[in-house]
Amino acid sequence: MVEVNDRKVAVIGCGFVGAASAFALMQSGLFSEMVLLDADQDKAEGEALDISHGLPFSKPMQIYAGTYDDISDAAIIIVTAGAGQKPGETRLDLVKKNVEIFKSVIPEIAKRGCAGILLIVANPVDILTYTAVKLSGFPEHRVFGSGTVLDSARLKYLLGEHLSVDSRSVHAFIIGEHGDSEIAAWSSANVSGVPLHNFCEMRGYFAHEEAMRKIAEDVKNSAYEIIEKKKATYYGIAMSVRRICEAIIRDEKSILPVSAVQHGSYGIDGVALSMPAVVGKFGVEAQVPIELSAEEEQALRKSADTLRKVIKDVVNL
Repeated sequence: MVEVNDRKVAVIGCGFVGAASAFALMQSGLFSEMVLLDADQDKAEGEALDISHGLPFSKPMQIYAGTYDDISDAAIIIVTAGAGQKPGETRLDLVKKNVEIFKSVIPEIAKRGCAGILLIVANPVDILTYTAVKLSGFPEHRVFGSGTVLDSARLKYLLGEHLSVDSRSVHAFIIGEHGDSEIAAWSSANVSGVPLHNFCEMRGYFAHEEAMRKIAEDVKNSAYEIIEKKKATYYGIAMSVRRICEAIIRDEKSILPVSAVQHGSYGIDGVALSMPAVVGKFGVEAQVPIELSAEEEQALRKSADTLRKVIKDVVNL
């Protein structure tokens, strides 16, 4: 096992998401060294050069294109490698292509004796997180996905807009699959400790069911809308990656809805999906049970069943 350099990050995959994540991390000041890897070496070198040219406006950092041999001591290895989601394609449609890509990427990481955190960002993130756990052989707490961190941010943003309140004061989670079966956990949603329904009424809104249904649908369809308009989504997820890295590097023990393999919570076992978890320097330190209605629990189990079927039919590990 190689000793971890807490100031080093590796990004595998330099497409839209990988490059945007690398740019966000350069600006964060969290790291002093960043290595970029891509199947196209020229692409990795070009991104490293381009981002490096902004360093005079940021903080000193070494940014370079490298190989798998360069990642062994990275504190966090971010995997964005994979085919992108095309217009009209669901995240689960991507699964076969990207599982095959992971079968070449993850064993290369495992061979290097890495002791850092493996953060999976490529889609479908839940299936690929499960795949990465199985292929890497790393302890489960060190392998997790970006999950519904971005979906939850979208939910907070839309609720903030709806209520004319700072979205940072909104506490609400999207749970389950990062995809079409995701669930807005309305039962536990609040604005600075005030239950959501009460806060809505304070702001003059009373048609709760209709508004909540519309906002949840808008969150779920956000990626499809963006992909239809500009062919890819990358800024929002890049900021989500930066946020997760902050929680790890600073050992913040922040509660984030990351995708991790579940073991019995809400009757779900042996599938990776998103639930709020304590995230710190050792990765996922604990799951956080939140209050769910019977309907939400049922939807969560259905989401798990959707993912389990894909794992059984496609992943074959």
